Amino acid sequence: MSTLDIANKLVDLCRQGKNEEALSTLYAEDAMSVEAVAMPGAPQEAKGLAAIRAKGEWWFTNHEIHSASVTGPWPHGNRFIVGFQYDVTNKPSGRRMKMDEVGLYTIENGKIVREEFFYVVGA
Repeated sequence: MSTLDIANKLVDLCRQGKNEEALSTLYAEDAMSVEAVAMPGAPQEAKGLAAIRAKGEWWFTNHEIHSASVTGPWPHGNRFIVGFQYDVTNKPSGRRMKMDEVGLYTIENGKIVREEFFYVVGA
Protein backbone atom coordinates (compact mmCIF):
# COMPACT_ATOMS: atom_id res chain seq x y z
CA MET A 1 0.00 0.00 0.00
CA SER A 2 1.12 3.54 -0.69
CA THR A 3 1.46 6.19 2.00
CA LEU A 4 -1.87 7.68 0.88
CA ASP A 5 -3.55 4.23 1.01
CA ILE A 6 -2.30 3.69 4.57
CA ALA A 7 -3.31 7.22 5.56
CA ASN A 8 -6.83 6.83 4.15
CA LYS A 9 -7.22 3.44 5.82
CA LEU A 10 -6.11 4.83 9.19
CA VAL A 11 -8.56 7.74 8.94
CA ASP A 12 -11.39 5.39 7.92
CA LEU A 13 -10.71 3.01 10.83
CA CYS A 14 -10.40 5.89 13.32
CA ARG A 15 -13.72 7.33 12.17
CA GLN A 16 -15.31 3.93 12.79
CA GLY A 17 -13.70 3.61 16.23
CA LYS A 18 -11.71 0.57 15.09
CA ASN A 19 -8.47 1.49 16.81
CA GLU A 20 -7.44 -2.12 17.46
CA GLU A 21 -7.88 -3.04 13.80
CA ALA A 22 -5.76 -0.03 12.82
CA LEU A 23 -2.98 -1.11 15.18
CA SER A 24 -3.02 -4.76 14.12
CA THR A 25 -3.12 -4.10 10.37
CA LEU A 26 -1.28 -0.82 9.76
CA TYR A 27 1.45 -0.61 12.44
CA ALA A 28 4.87 -2.24 12.61
CA GLU A 29 5.37 -4.49 15.64
CA ASP A 30 8.08 -2.15 16.97
CA ALA A 31 6.29 1.13 16.16
CA MET A 32 6.95 4.17 18.36
CA SER A 33 4.26 6.51 19.70
CA VAL A 34 5.33 9.90 21.05
CA GLU A 35 3.07 12.29 22.98
CA ALA A 36 3.66 16.05 23.24
CA VAL A 37 4.08 15.50 27.01
CA ALA A 38 4.15 12.47 29.29
CA MET A 39 0.71 11.42 30.54
CA PRO A 40 0.20 10.92 34.31
CA GLY A 41 2.04 7.77 35.35
CA ALA A 42 3.22 7.02 31.80
CA PRO A 43 6.31 7.79 29.74
CA GLN A 44 6.18 10.26 26.85
CA GLU A 45 7.19 7.50 24.41
CA ALA A 46 5.62 4.09 23.95
CA LYS A 47 7.62 1.54 21.93
CA GLY A 48 5.98 -1.52 20.44
CA LEU A 49 2.36 -2.46 19.87
CA ALA A 50 1.80 -3.71 23.42
CA ALA A 51 2.91 -0.36 24.87
CA ILE A 52 0.83 1.60 22.33
CA ARG A 53 -2.22 -0.54 23.13
CA ALA A 54 -1.71 0.04 26.87
CA LYS A 55 -1.46 3.80 26.31
CA GLY A 56 -4.71 3.80 24.32
CA GLU A 57 -6.42 1.64 26.91
CA TRP A 58 -5.42 4.10 29.64
CA TRP A 59 -6.80 7.02 27.60
CA PHE A 60 -10.17 5.38 26.92
CA THR A 61 -10.48 4.22 30.54
CA ASN A 62 -9.84 7.72 31.88
CA HIS A 63 -12.00 9.73 29.45
CA GLU A 64 -15.67 9.81 28.58
CA ILE A 65 -15.94 10.72 24.89
CA HIS A 66 -18.90 12.97 24.04
CA SER A 67 -17.86 13.47 20.42
CA ALA A 68 -14.89 12.82 18.18
CA SER A 69 -13.97 13.71 14.63
CA VAL A 70 -11.05 13.00 12.34
CA THR A 71 -9.79 15.26 9.54
CA GLY A 72 -7.31 14.64 6.77
CA PRO A 73 -5.13 12.93 5.84
CA TRP A 74 -2.50 15.22 4.40
CA PRO A 75 0.33 13.15 2.85
CA HIS A 76 3.92 14.24 2.25
CA GLY A 77 6.42 11.65 1.00
CA ASN A 78 6.52 8.75 3.48
CA ARG A 79 4.67 10.77 6.14
CA PHE A 80 1.17 12.10 6.65
CA ILE A 81 -0.79 14.19 9.13
CA VAL A 82 -4.24 13.49 10.58
CA GLY A 83 -6.28 15.88 12.72
CA PHE A 84 -8.29 14.74 15.76
CA GLN A 85 -10.91 16.77 17.57
CA TYR A 86 -12.46 15.51 20.81
CA ASP A 87 -15.02 16.66 23.36
CA VAL A 88 -14.23 14.59 26.45
CA THR A 89 -14.61 14.51 30.20
CA ASN A 90 -11.61 13.41 32.23
CA LYS A 91 -13.17 10.83 34.56
CA PRO A 92 -10.84 11.28 37.55
CA SER A 93 -11.21 15.09 37.67
CA GLY A 94 -14.67 15.46 36.12
CA ARG A 95 -13.26 18.23 33.90
CA ARG A 96 -14.85 18.46 30.46
CA MET A 97 -12.62 19.75 27.69
CA LYS A 98 -12.31 20.11 23.96
CA MET A 99 -9.12 18.73 22.49
CA ASP A 100 -7.60 19.51 19.12
CA GLU A 101 -4.49 17.61 18.08
CA VAL A 102 -2.65 16.38 15.03
CA GLY A 103 -0.75 13.17 14.53
CA LEU A 104 2.29 12.93 12.28
CA TYR A 105 2.76 9.38 10.99
CA THR A 106 5.87 7.93 9.36
CA ILE A 107 5.73 4.90 7.04
CA GLU A 108 8.51 2.40 6.35
CA ASN A 109 8.14 -0.88 4.45
CA GLY A 110 4.36 -0.42 4.17
CA LYS A 111 3.74 0.00 7.93
CA ILE A 112 3.40 2.89 10.37
CA VAL A 113 6.66 2.96 12.35
CA ARG A 114 6.19 6.23 14.23
CA GLU A 115 3.34 8.43 15.35
CA GLU A 116 3.90 11.80 17.00
CA PHE A 117 1.10 13.84 18.53
CA PHE A 118 1.05 17.64 18.68
CA TYR A 119 -1.31 19.66 20.87
CA VAL A 120 -1.36 22.57 23.26
CA VAL A 121 -0.97 21.25 26.80
CA GLY A 122 -3.52 22.62 29.24
CA ALA A 123 -5.77 24.05 26.52
